[in-house]
Amino acid sequence: MEILLRYVGNLAALWLASEIFDEMTYGDSFGVLALAALVFTIVNWVVKPVLAILSIPIIIVTFGIAYFFVNVLMLVLTDAVVGDFEAGSFWTVVGATIVVWLVNVVIGAFVSDVRAGRRVDRSTY
Repeated sequence: MEILLRYVGNLAALWLASEIFDEMTYGDSFGVLALAALVFTIVNWVVKPVLAILSIPIIIVTFGIAYFFVNVLMLVLTDAVVGDFEAGSFWTVVGATIVVWLVNVVIGAFVSDVRAGRRVDRSTY
């Protein structure tokens, strides 16, 4: 269930990022966006933890800034795997990574409230 929520969150995040940044494109097909979100979810679930562990020394030395670039790399990797999905230039990918992070923070807070059984007040989101 959690992986499905991550997928839906990543789908929404990639769509929003592509709406904000002109260089981030997925062609004319929603299927390409759905595939990119699936690949992005799998890459974040499988590759990112391994890369993060291997990057621990540099993450510590840079006080965590390097971890942001691990996230950037996940988007670039998705671009490389999905043919018609284009993440754009370096600064577009950096901005898109921030958008993806923000969308996932909001969705994560919502899911956390639902799991805890609290009544969700949508005016706070």
